[in-house]
Amino acid sequence: MKKTETLSRTTTPPLRVDLRLIAEMIKPGTRLLDIGCGEGELLGYLQKSKNVDGRGIELSMAGVRAAVAQGLSVIQGDADTDLQAYPTGAFDYVILSQTLQATRDPRGVVRNMLRIGRYAIVSFPNFGHWRVRLSLLLQGQMPTTPTLPHHWYDTPNIHLCTIRDFLLLCDDMNVIVEKAVSMDYQGTIRFDAGGRLANWLGEQAIFLLRRR
Repeated sequence: MKKTETLSRTTTPPLRVDLRLIAEMIKPGTRLLDIGCGEGELLGYLQKSKNVDGRGIELSMAGVRAAVAQGLSVIQGDADTDLQAYPTGAFDYVILSQTLQATRDPRGVVRNMLRIGRYAIVSFPNFGHWRVRLSLLLQGQMPTTPTLPHHWYDTPNIHLCTIRDFLLLCDDMNVIVEKAVSMDYQGTIRFDAGGRLANWLGEQAIFLLRRR
């Protein structure tokens, strides 16, 4: 019995590193909405570790079923269309992890996140990373990397951006960047994502935002 229990603990997958960094930005006991929550990995972790009042929306019905099977409050929904139904100020945090680049209207999604939440947390792969630039320069093809693994013809990403692009969007929207980190694929933090080198060396970035 003890051997079986030990095996179960060692085979439990750890929380994805970028999700762990997002979790560190969340205060205990708060209300949050996780957009594109998948099977509820982050949501379940936050409910257990920080006692949050968490909700989730997920486009994939398979993801919704898997999350609900864990006892999580998750419904099927689309970030582009369904955020408008939530009342202003409904949450303390609204999270969009590795999904912004797959939305049809990224600006509208960010606007709605900051309308319904006090803070918005957004993470995305950085199309300005040096490997991406080098691949385009030398091969003349849309690159594939650990953070951008799809080919141009089968990718769900329709609005790829760089860290610099996102900072310019925040400035244009008059949004305050409370915290920003860039990291490599393994999750090692490289630079403050507001710095110049982050756009070259960060494979992905996480931003904590609030409205003015």
